[in-house]
Amino acid sequence: MNTILKASVAAAAFVVTATTAFAQDVTLRVHHFMSVHAPLHANFLVPWAERLEKASDGRINVEIFDSMSLGGGAPDLYGQAVDGAVDIIMTLPGYTPGRFNELEVFELPFLSRDPVATSGAIYDLVSNRLQDSELDETYILATWVHGPGVIHSRTPITKLEDIAGVELRGPARLTTDLLAELGATPVGMPLPAIPENISKGTIDGAVVPWEIVPSIKLQELVSNHTEFAGDRALYTAAFLLAMNWDAYDAMPDDLQEILDAETGKALSLNAAQVLIDADVKGRSTAKDNNIIVLDETEVSRWIDAAQPVYDRFIARASEEGFDGEAAIAEANELIKANQ
Repeated sequence: MNTILKASVAAAAFVVTATTAFAQDVTLRVHHFMSVHAPLHANFLVPWAERLEKASDGRINVEIFDSMSLGGGAPDLYGQAVDGAVDIIMTLPGYTPGRFNELEVFELPFLSRDPVATSGAIYDLVSNRLQDSELDETYILATWVHGPGVIHSRTPITKLEDIAGVELRGPARLTTDLLAELGATPVGMPLPAIPENISKGTIDGAVVPWEIVPSIKLQELVSNHTEFAGDRALYTAAFLLAMNWDAYDAMPDDLQEILDAETGKALSLNAAQVLIDADVKGRSTAKDNNIIVLDETEVSRWIDAAQPVYDRFIARASEEGFDGEAAIAEANELIKANQ
């Protein structure tokens, strides 16, 4: 082989090698606690995975594992992302109380009235500050809140006094604190445990947004549903879509750019809208049940009764080294800015 031909072959080999390295494929495993029927799986994660595959010309493959099928319980999810057991998780920060104290401000009762604006606000807080502090163990791809929390119960709750002694599942620390303050008996448990515990009579009902109802057939387990006038949310819960840092750093630069373009605030707002749309569908499944809407006067009584939850949040914030009153003011300002 002459010198020129050898040089040409060597150059071609280099180009092929470089192109192969640049065109590295990536498989991302996503783990979460919801069923395949849940809106966040079917209408959020699946379409997002498809968009990533299309934007990357098939070089990013997303494998979604629902219902904790890779092992562990829902409270283990964030740790799985930190440790690299999986690449990406979707979870509720409230499943690990005491770990996300500043983020928790958005779960205060009656704080959220517009899930999309609140989701924009919580993402702003994370990207501006919390990514580099209490969320620095993972790369946050999106964060959002669901629609208004609704009381679903065996017996009707038409006024504040009716909740006394009712055993209700609460999803997170602030919500169980609220339920106790209102006179209920709160029981903390992950979402998948609700149907079995209502069927066994361990609990009398649960507080969840409407979008959850069809996926766990809650409308068949209880016949009463209590809403709050004025789009008031008895409670709301934050969600995280979080990625292991090593998995992110291992991606080629061009695939990181694609992932970043398909995540962030736009994805957070998309998740919120998916849940709002699902609320409408979820509510329709209970149209033959007793849907109670508390009027503004009655809602004001509940808001007043919830004030000690705010007081305890502020006191706990001081113990954790941040200003709780300032955090509440900041959350309200961010929500207003996103409306």
